Amino acid sequence: MIPSRRGLMVAGLAGAVAAPGASRAQGVWPSDRPIRIIAPFAAGSVADAAIGPMLPYLAAQLPGARFSLVHQQPAEGYAALAQAAPDGFTIGIVVTPGLQVGSIEPGARYSLRDFVYLGSILEDPSAFFVTADSPLRDVAALVRAAQAAPGTIAVGTGGIGTDDHLLMVEFEDAAGVRFRHVAFAQEAQIVAALAGGQVQVASMKLGGNLGLVSAGRARALASAGPRRYPMAPDVPTFTEAGYPIDTRNVVSLVSPAATPVPVLARLELILAETMRNPAWIEAAARLRLPLAYQPAAATRQIVLSADAALRALWTRHPWR
Repeated sequence: MIPSRRGLMVAGLAGAVAAPGASRAQGVWPSDRPIRIIAPFAAGSVADAAIGPMLPYLAAQLPGARFSLVHQQPAEGYAALAQAAPDGFTIGIVVTPGLQVGSIEPGARYSLRDFVYLGSILEDPSAFFVTADSPLRDVAALVRAAQAAPGTIAVGTGGIGTDDHLLMVEFEDAAGVRFRHVAFAQEAQIVAALAGGQVQVASMKLGGNLGLVSAGRARALASAGPRRYPMAPDVPTFTEAGYPIDTRNVVSLVSPAATPVPVLARLELILAETMRNPAWIEAAARLRLPLAYQPAAATRQIVLSADAALRALWTRHPWR
């Protein structure tokens, strides 16, 4: 099912730079055929907020290219991307941990082996939020409260299997505590429930909710990344509190497996040049997009490490 389709025709911008060392791939993309970008997530998500503004800068590295951005539901989108012809005319945007979750849960229609990773473009770690006046001042206080009253502290998330829910499950597993899970359809509902006292903790993306912190409406207890988030350096990590949890929302670009090496090299270079473009970096900063470029090899390692951790978690505590 394709709930929305946005055709984006972006010609090469002035000053576009032809990629050196990729001459064998120069003729792969004729101008009369668009490059399809499959986006297996809802319009309006952080990944969607990044890819739309990024496309003109991406096209600047491929003069004459046209892109067609296709939104699909996650399961259908990932499956369509896995089954696409590896000819350079279909690439996709994948999001960790959603990519891994869809391949782990029963009924999976794709495998991580179906993709080649071109590089990652942004990161936004999940975090635990409490109200500004909450007695839960830090992670240690949360653990003590949960141990004193198992299953009573309510944690709001965006639903079972989301990155924010997985943070809750991983923290329960690491700290040996149990919460009362409350799932919501929209993040705004989680925020309202936190303010109204229906939940004591909100598990949400850190970067996307820093406005709550600056407005004094919430406090971030800790973020689930390997290091402190650059946009919120005062927020400690769960690792600092003794719980090494990494549930970063990592947005990456991929190509179907078996895509020819010259095409992959060209795509990787196009992405790298785009992410180094000062104009794009400045535009992303204005949009408050948490850019975090990683090249192909590093992105593959992030994806596989997250997959290993989530498969181990599924073995211990299946989330469905």
